[in-house]
Amino acid sequence: MRDPRSSLRSPRTIPALVERAAAEFGDREALVDGDLRWTFSELGAQVYRCAGAMLAAGIEPGDRVAVWAPNGHRFVVAALGAVTAGAILVPVNTRFKGDEAAWILGKSRARLLLVENGFLGNDYVAMLRQAGWGQAAPEPPATVIMPGEDWEGFLATGVGADARARAGRVSEDDIADMFFTSGTTGRPKGVLAAHGQNIRVFEAWADGVGLQSGDRYLIVNPMFHTFGYKAGVLACLLRGATMVSQPVFDVTRTLELIEAEKISVLPGPPTLYASILDHPAARDANLESLRLAVTGAAVVPVRLIERMQTELFKQVVIAYGLTESCGTVTVGDPRTNPELMSRTVGVAIEGTEVRTAGTGEVLVRGYNVMRGYFEDPEATAAAIDEDGWLHTGDVGSLDADGNLRITDRLKDMYITGGFNVYPAEVEQTIARHPAVSEAAVVGVPDPDERLGEVGLAYVILRPGQTATETEIIGFCRERMANFKVPRAVRVVRELPRNASGKVLKYQLRSRPGRPT
Repeated sequence: MRDPRSSLRSPRTIPALVERAAAEFGDREALVDGDLRWTFSELGAQVYRCAGAMLAAGIEPGDRVAVWAPNGHRFVVAALGAVTAGAILVPVNTRFKGDEAAWILGKSRARLLLVENGFLGNDYVAMLRQAGWGQAAPEPPATVIMPGEDWEGFLATGVGADARARAGRVSEDDIADMFFTSGTTGRPKGVLAAHGQNIRVFEAWADGVGLQSGDRYLIVNPMFHTFGYKAGVLACLLRGATMVSQPVFDVTRTLELIEAEKISVLPGPPTLYASILDHPAARDANLESLRLAVTGAAVVPVRLIERMQTELFKQVVIAYGLTESCGTVTVGDPRTNPELMSRTVGVAIEGTEVRTAGTGEVLVRGYNVMRGYFEDPEATAAAIDEDGWLHTGDVGSLDADGNLRITDRLKDMYITGGFNVYPAEVEQTIARHPAVSEAAVVGVPDPDERLGEVGLAYVILRPGQTATETEIIGFCRERMANFKVPRAVRVVRELPRNASGKVLKYQLRSRPGRPT
């Protein structure tokens, strides 16, 4: 934990955080990405170089800068460079197809796109062109392709730019990032979070989970998600922990990195730990350096927690959050017994409040609540009431000690392998199939018990039309990220509805004939 007697002022903006980390942790190793190893001083210099290039490109405070890249030093530099230049970071999911990414870029009106083309064989730029990007308003953002000459040439333009002066004008109330989430309409919404609240939230998070100076943190959670960027990059900068980047979760490679880099901290979804524990190579790997796991879900199996504690980690912490809460609402106590830990997600972080409404919906109030949805006052008003309570859409209860238990979801969102899936978005895609009249998608337990939940789609076909399960799944796979694609499709004549015509999804979840 950072020494509270440090003479350096606690940062209230992300540029100040980068500056403080370079000054306080200096020659310590900050970032490991393959063969690349940077100290905190070197990382700070690279961030200012990138920020200077953004100034040279005409980026003004408040402009949106999109980063479409996997975990790695380029994402870290691009993201921190953007916010250091006073811009608003807009991360783009690397699993998105062209239509999905183009919508994010258009909605945010990004002025600059930094894209790591070729990741996992994906030609992201070609995907955007195929989606019709640039053929109609709005105009596409200026695009810098990483890595290569385009990227190096871009960075070179930052030489001599007064990035430090720009960084010094960033305030704690300025918007730092816009992570997109989806709502009941199925269209993503940009969640606005400010510099100061991000830092305060992840100071509380780091204190709660016990992240320490000198920890070696394997960031396998995607940096385009708050879990990877905020609970990863920002938290490591706050505590002087070393970031070890892994762009894609692969058990064999993860085990190699844990052993070679002496990893002490490994956050992730429950499925990550189950995959490690069940992998044959884990028996022969040296995993003694592991100290801390941070995970979360509505229910984490007791047996999994027990195995994590006895076979992998000295401490296991359960936490809960959502994009609209800067990524964190509650953090658990590692001393909690496995039975309670499996059913609860901890207590509200310092200085915030959690309660449940009459409906059982979990409500959150405090500095972790978003500043609103980008250019969507109606959705913002629906999410945050007049008293400042954020309505999470999750249903739960609080015990006498303030431990929160998540029991259900008011929203239909389900989690597949750690990724949120919003049925309305999937349903809209399926409904675009020429043979489909209507679709309803629900999350059901993964029969393989690895991904948590998977999608099951119920489909009504148009009169006289035919379509097979394989055809509809293939149709979805061409148009959306793989984690959103339903595992199975059931063609039905009708859907269960209430008196107002709304589909009763709880009945669909309880039907037989789930994915096998």
